[in-house]
Amino acid sequence: MASSQLFVILAILAIFAPSILATDYIVGDEKGWTTNFDYQAWAQGKMFVVGDNLVFNYPKGVHNVNKVNGTGFQQCAAPVGAAPLTSGNDVIHLATPGRKWYICGVAKHCADGGQKLVITVMPSTAPSPSPVAASPSSLSASSAAPSPSPTAGCS
Repeated sequence: MASSQLFVILAILAIFAPSILATDYIVGDEKGWTTNFDYQAWAQGKMFVVGDNLVFNYPKGVHNVNKVNGTGFQQCAAPVGAAPLTSGNDVIHLATPGRKWYICGVAKHCADGGQKLVITVMPSTAPSPSPVAASPSSLSASSAAPSPSPTAGCS
């Protein structure tokens, strides 16, 4: 009975731990989202994981945030028809792993002012529940001689 309650508690923790452990990153820290700031240096050494949030703070009407692809990032070009974020306190939830690119689409803020950010989002590593204690009979069966593993097809 107690082990089933422990399992339920561990399962609940495994589900909610990623959201509890999520980090809100204020892009540019106290400088915020602005021109003439090195966002690559800011991102260096940070580990962004699925579940984290990027918070873009800037004076409303002065800047915006556009999610772009690698080409858009290199060319400082927002996708045609895409609606930029413009609230001045934009929160982007990092829901999937991979490379993410963001630019300011106002005037030449990206091209001339360097207002662009690229990050790599890692998969979340939710803690796995502890294994349930094995009975002595299952331990003796599992600690018997290991079965040979096939080597064909390994790369």
